[in-house]
Amino acid sequence: MISPTVEYALRAMVTIAQSSGRAVVTPTIAELTKVPPGYLPKVLQTLRKAGLVDSKRGLGGGFTLARPAEDVTVLEVVNAVNPIERIHRCPLGIDLHGTDLCPLHKRLDEAFEMVEQSFASTTIAELISAPGRSVPLCQSAEPIELSTPSKRGI
Repeated sequence: MISPTVEYALRAMVTIAQSSGRAVVTPTIAELTKVPPGYLPKVLQTLRKAGLVDSKRGLGGGFTLARPAEDVTVLEVVNAVNPIERIHRCPLGIDLHGTDLCPLHKRLDEAFEMVEQSFASTTIAELISAPGRSVPLCQSAEPIELSTPSKRGI
């Protein structure tokens, strides 16, 4: 349903949100999220261009959320990277169907709509604070240990 790039973006957003406002450098994000280090900069740039994260170069640099985690929905992250494609016209190109979808494609589109609604009503903060034994992206319930930023920053 969602692409690996969307999954990577969501992991990065959760990791950055868990940093309590401190900038997180790319190598740390890659390590914590298990996102390929060579691919992560592309994902982070996409999130930056969408206005979801801010970046700062140099000593003390890294990535921070552009807005509070409570104000960022999962759907915003998904749409920034690879939006869910709704079915508005017959995907088979059958002219007779046009926008009057057959039962199969109508049901598929309804499922996509439910996923969109669920993502739109879920914030990054909720992903972090949801009750349960598992803490997102962490081996334990301890706070994320951020490595000291290097001089090369992000």
